[in-house]
Amino acid sequence: MTKLKNIVVINDFDYIQGGASKVAIETANTLVDKYNVIYFSGDSSDKSTLNKRVKKICTNQGEAMKNKNKIKGIINGIYNFKAKKQLKKILVTLDKDETIIHIHGWTKCLSSSVFSVSWKLGFRVVLTMHDYFTACPNGGYFNYKRNEICQIRPLSIRCIKCNCDSRNYAFKLYRIIRQFVQNRIVKLNDKLTDVISLSDFSEKILRRTLNQRVNVHRVYNPIDLDNDSSKIDYDKNNYYLYVGRVSQEKGTDIFCKVLSDLDEKGIVVGDGPLLEKLKCSYPKIEFVGWKSPDDVKKYMKGARALIFPSRLYEVSPLTTYEIMQYGIPVITNKNCAAVDQIRDGVNGFSYSNVDELIKIIRKKKKLNFKFNYNNIYKEDIVNCYEQIFNKMG
Repeated sequence: MTKLKNIVVINDFDYIQGGASKVAIETANTLVDKYNVIYFSGDSSDKSTLNKRVKKICTNQGEAMKNKNKIKGIINGIYNFKAKKQLKKILVTLDKDETIIHIHGWTKCLSSSVFSVSWKLGFRVVLTMHDYFTACPNGGYFNYKRNEICQIRPLSIRCIKCNCDSRNYAFKLYRIIRQFVQNRIVKLNDKLTDVISLSDFSEKILRRTLNQRVNVHRVYNPIDLDNDSSKIDYDKNNYYLYVGRVSQEKGTDIFCKVLSDLDEKGIVVGDGPLLEKLKCSYPKIEFVGWKSPDDVKKYMKGARALIFPSRLYEVSPLTTYEIMQYGIPVITNKNCAAVDQIRDGVNGFSYSNVDELIKIIRKKKKLNFKFNYNNIYKEDIVNCYEQIFNKMG
């Protein structure tokens, strides 16, 4: 009987550029003990944390829309021929009956050409849905101009006319074209048979956009478990914490305003377009900028609670899980995927509006904290591969 031997992990970046890249790298590092792992990317860095036993192959093109040649960048973003050609060179050396291709991120560097060549050569493909790009042109079901969740059906006439992109309408049109091409490759040929979802919240939104025959597997994101993750008496800590991109869609402004109005101490860890503006507007909030993972853990251990005020749907936030390992609660917006992780009054609180958030902070209610996250990612991802392999074999 043929056995699974090779895993090709595909992601735009081979370094931690965001949540998807972090999970893609963790996937490769986790599986290299059991399989021959190849990591294919479009942008590389000497800061990559990939295990040395993982074979790294990169097109070295960088992000498509950061290309100095804008026409070339647009073409690469819509359909990257170089990525297709280089991936084909790898795949023709592998036995398709012994291989699974696992795609994480493709929209910034590699394009949907990686799906095209993989299926053309007859390989099994599984996609982890880290975002909403399989459905929505801007990947978030979010209107960045109005700063609110978008309820328009993706690629409808209203969607095409709507100027919702964080940059400009021209960029939205580019994303529309990219989405049409992507959909013809990924959805219309019914070759996408297996996807991995990361939360109930995101799965409910994305399931209705997938072919009903698509098999949805659940593998929760791995987190950085601390060797010293003993529970902390958070009630003795004196500040509230925000960790992430400092931007309007992430709700950093809500964090700053609420804590300033309540005269509570707040610390913002992260960088982003609103950083300087918020620094000037909220002098009582401490902004410490980007920090290393180890430094972030130190800030987490000193927090009374993590506030997660994102206006986005999100998919499966990592920071919320990471801080809860210390017994520190999370206060999250109900309209995002972090709510899946919260049991109100047990490991945190959820709120529907700013008034509810203010009430939660004012109460300072002590929790009978329970959090049972187990780092079983390796077991889950291996089982997932085996299920897909056996079903399709």
